[in-house]
Amino acid sequence: MHLDILDLGLTPYDVAWGLQKRAAAARMSGALDQDVLILIEHPPVVTLGRSTKPEHLLAPAEYLAACGIAVHDVERGGDVTVHEPGQLVAYPIMDLKRHTKDLHWYLRQVEESVIRALGTFGLDSGRVAGRTGVWRSDAAGQRKLASIGVHAKDWVTSHGVALNVENDLSTFGHVVPCGIDGVEMTTVARECARASLPYPGAAAVRRAVAHSMAEVFGLTARPMPPEQLARCST
Repeated sequence: MHLDILDLGLTPYDVAWGLQKRAAAARMSGALDQDVLILIEHPPVVTLGRSTKPEHLLAPAEYLAACGIAVHDVERGGDVTVHEPGQLVAYPIMDLKRHTKDLHWYLRQVEESVIRALGTFGLDSGRVAGRTGVWRSDAAGQRKLASIGVHAKDWVTSHGVALNVENDLSTFGHVVPCGIDGVEMTTVARECARASLPYPGAAAVRRAVAHSMAEVFGLTARPMPPEQLARCST
């Protein structure tokens, strides 16, 4: 079985959301016979998951729009999060009927994919009890590298993981990230510098995440031309 990698550039959130929905529908119908991983970046956007509390959005949507930051209510689990250029967003469109029909298991596998990917560069990361995502923990405290929020219909997943790679984190100042008061967000670039490790670059991180995602789910990664999805979703 394969994991087809659709590697895109900077794409508006609503366009990517539509792409996810088409891919998930095609996976459910069988028009796509393999799992898909969409790798993408977004212009600044705030997304509000099903668990978002109003007070976790620190600025009115009108103000954010004037700053060039879109706001979207989405059907994924979790609280408020942010996407911005320099952050890698990975959307796995996977049929869990071919893996394990358990969303908690799936979340842990997505976390493991990111942990393994970062480990290939010598950057240690891990989990924090009771909190979803991927973190860096040391004597200075806990810092969050990746946020995860997923949705599933007929056991086909959408949404996914946002890994801060080399983004400036400025958009996070408008929210309480993931609804966690006092959380410190960080990036792969910053943590490499803190650990005196060479920063591998965004392209290498993308490749490592794709490889690890395939490995963790027992799949073989292969590139997917965009027109293949277009043919399946018409």
